[in-house]
Amino acid sequence: MEGGGLRAVGSHCSLSEMDDLDLTRALDKPRLKIERKRSFDERSMSELSTGYSRHDGMHDSPRGRSVLDTPLSSARNSFEPHPMMAEAWEALRRSMVFFRGQPVGTLAAVDNTTDEVLNYDQVFVRDFVPSALAFLMNGEPDIVKHFLLKTLQLQGWEKRVDRFKLGEGVMPASFKVLHDPIRETDNIVADFGESAIGRVAPVDSGFWWIILLRAYTKSTGDLTLSETPECQKGMKLILSLCLAEGFDTFPTLLCADGCSMIDRRMGVYGYPIEIQALFFMALRSALSMLKPDGDGRECIEKIVKRLHALSFHMRSYFWLDHQNLNDIYRFKTEEYSHTAVNKFNVMPDSIPEWVFDFMPLRGGYFVGNVGPAHMDFRWFALGNCVSILSSLATPDQSMAIMDLLEHRWAELVGEMPLKICYPCLEGHEWRIVTGCDPKNTRWSYHNGGSWPVLLWQLTAACIKTGRPQIARRAVDLIESRLHRDCWPEYYDGKLGRYVGKQARKYQTWSIAGYLVAKMLLEDPSHIGMISLEEDKLMKPVIKRSASWPQL
Repeated sequence: MEGGGLRAVGSHCSLSEMDDLDLTRALDKPRLKIERKRSFDERSMSELSTGYSRHDGMHDSPRGRSVLDTPLSSARNSFEPHPMMAEAWEALRRSMVFFRGQPVGTLAAVDNTTDEVLNYDQVFVRDFVPSALAFLMNGEPDIVKHFLLKTLQLQGWEKRVDRFKLGEGVMPASFKVLHDPIRETDNIVADFGESAIGRVAPVDSGFWWIILLRAYTKSTGDLTLSETPECQKGMKLILSLCLAEGFDTFPTLLCADGCSMIDRRMGVYGYPIEIQALFFMALRSALSMLKPDGDGRECIEKIVKRLHALSFHMRSYFWLDHQNLNDIYRFKTEEYSHTAVNKFNVMPDSIPEWVFDFMPLRGGYFVGNVGPAHMDFRWFALGNCVSILSSLATPDQSMAIMDLLEHRWAELVGEMPLKICYPCLEGHEWRIVTGCDPKNTRWSYHNGGSWPVLLWQLTAACIKTGRPQIARRAVDLIESRLHRDCWPEYYDGKLGRYVGKQARKYQTWSIAGYLVAKMLLEDPSHIGMISLEEDKLMKPVIKRSASWPQL
């Protein structure tokens, strides 16, 4: 995916110049609470793990590292860290990318076992998120700040696919730093989707950027970055793409296949849960950082209205538990008027057989997609974990998702965490939905493959819901194999037993995902970076999940 289609960004637009920007002063009454004192949720989460000593200082020594140059996450705790931690940190640092001497991200993979580089030598926005969180948790925020500024700079460039101009707010899927040793200059080439498989723009990149900006602010207490006119404008441009009025009758975002982590054709076009959950989390993150002045006030008003509509829609129509499944099974069709119960005209005969046995009496999840006459009953890991972290899921729904994970551990976790989706597509359905994609064969890659990077999201969701024992069980599985297998990108097979047939070794987000999971378990107060407390104003539609029977 190198070469044609990537847009060159001249080295004259360097970070050194951007650092000279006039950063605005913090608001007298900042809307974002960034003090190091833990919130109620953070305190309760840290108390879940007895024996863990908490360390309040983020910078005990220069560059935020201990005097022995070991990760702070290890120095904070009295117990001996797992040997994999040191190896993981070394591998993560080897993947760092520099632009004019400053770290700006991490490569997707540093696999020396193959000469086929493809686009794994680029910095992907979504891939960098776990790396960024690891550095933030370890007291090394500079690389995260530089990444946020550099991608913000790239957002401002004109983006075209053939003769069509993309929206101004689109963030790049990835970028690559090109070093010229003769001229001693650095240039950047960026991909906004014009070089991607299927030529699809990354809808999730902008959402991850906003979420990461909030994580940086929460971790460092540095309000000046998010309050710069450039960051304020960047957030508004991203959200303007999503909040514009059109023909939509739903508050969810209509998306093409391949616009997120699942970047190939997998039948997720429409209203995929991953995008809706990230959208919700980005809206709430932006709401805490936008300044209510000028056009910022109008943007805030739009966000508040959309959040109320989106939470109602998702909790009402995407949520599935035993009772809701039984209701859909008994749906009438072809209903008209406002009194219709089956509002999307979902055909009961379209319910796949597997879901009846998969759904436990106690448990539930957000389905993969809901649209006109369409409901994708597949379980998607990222969307459900982010739903918990963003509080899109009510407290009862969050607990029900954890219940489902425990009940269906063999199916969703198996021998290697975590299934990206369940179940897989196979046979005629695979041929029709994927277009006979040779990479997404059954139980492989995006089609039911097991992705170690999802460990950090699972761990964060477990800590937020007070179920750290589930995360520890998953970490134990990771530690039994991931290092021995050279940190692969994904695993294949129904149980995730085999290293993926095209999986890259030393995949950076597999490494970073493990580090973030370990540091979250060592110091659960880190959860405040990536978790949002429930907004009491958004009253849940479901007062008590049907998966929790009255006693």
